[in-house]
Amino acid sequence: MTLNLQTWPEPIVRVQSLSESGIFKIPETYIKPPSQRPSLNQSKPSISPDSTQINIPVIDISGLFSAEASRHADTLDLIGSACRDWGFFQAVNHGVPVEMLRHTRETWREFFHLRMEEKQVYANSPVTYEGYGSRLGIEKGAKLDWGDYFFLNCFPESVRDMEKWPRDPVFCNRKELTAEYSQEMVKLGGRLMRALSLILGLRENHLQDAFGGEDFTACLRANFYPKCPQPDLTLGLSSHSDPGGMTFLYPDENVPGLQVRQGEMWVTVETVPNAIIVNIGDQIQVLSNGKMKSVDHRVMVNSEKERVSMAYFYNPKGDIFIEPIKEFLAKEKLKPLYPRMTYNEYRLFIRMNGPRGKSQVESHKSPN
Repeated sequence: MTLNLQTWPEPIVRVQSLSESGIFKIPETYIKPPSQRPSLNQSKPSISPDSTQINIPVIDISGLFSAEASRHADTLDLIGSACRDWGFFQAVNHGVPVEMLRHTRETWREFFHLRMEEKQVYANSPVTYEGYGSRLGIEKGAKLDWGDYFFLNCFPESVRDMEKWPRDPVFCNRKELTAEYSQEMVKLGGRLMRALSLILGLRENHLQDAFGGEDFTACLRANFYPKCPQPDLTLGLSSHSDPGGMTFLYPDENVPGLQVRQGEMWVTVETVPNAIIVNIGDQIQVLSNGKMKSVDHRVMVNSEKERVSMAYFYNPKGDIFIEPIKEFLAKEKLKPLYPRMTYNEYRLFIRMNGPRGKSQVESHKSPN
């Protein structure tokens, strides 16, 4: 099949424009099948009738920087358990300046409130997604999500398309903040990649080397989820696991929205102030032969409030082969579950189909 990644299959409608038009009913194309709609019964599961709400693990990762061996080991144990059991955790005391995080998020909020003609200059295409967008996937007639976004390639600097970086006066500050934000996320990614390597019983730089060493890639997606008149019928982002390596999300602390699948339940994440939400992507699931799991997650929308978040994706170099690590397989006496494949080949799935739960990584499993 020949893919046309130059254009979207249908005219693009900005969700923010729909929201601000005063409609009381959302268009049919945003209405999810009943089985995919958010459910109040699933969003706040409890372990027992008198228990508190389940939440993804909250981990103080300052132990990773500690010279105290026992504290460092305890932190690795907590991260390892979270990556095996949840695929998600909230990192606190992560070392990233909180004021910089907040300021960057709020300047991106300002971008989404520019006049539409100013934003349209940066309209994107499926080729790289870079720029201002409102849909994923090129399947014609697909059910769409209730959200807009701005996608930027951030690392290495050589991959940045500066024509797609907004040039409005406010962005002079936003550009510097985004570059600083990228530097901090890259440092956080390096620390966590070393931690995950040690958790898997590998040398400290093993996972980073598997990503291409210093030639790994990283990108930012600023997400804007406008108010929705019928939030029970749609989603801001459909169920999916992230196709890349690791994701660092700085959420909108005032508006809950992220849900993570835990077994048969959807858990609404209760954000912790100043935390960065970390989740495992498909590439680390492949490298660890499934020991560390990428997990389904999705985003709900709100009838009263808009929501802005920043997702930073820490990914392998696009043309490097990713496969279960041979040293890990030998140590654990395991057979590989996944074939080798480049990240560029792998992510074509989501460009064709958009978010589809865990079907992407599961479809590539080797037969027993």
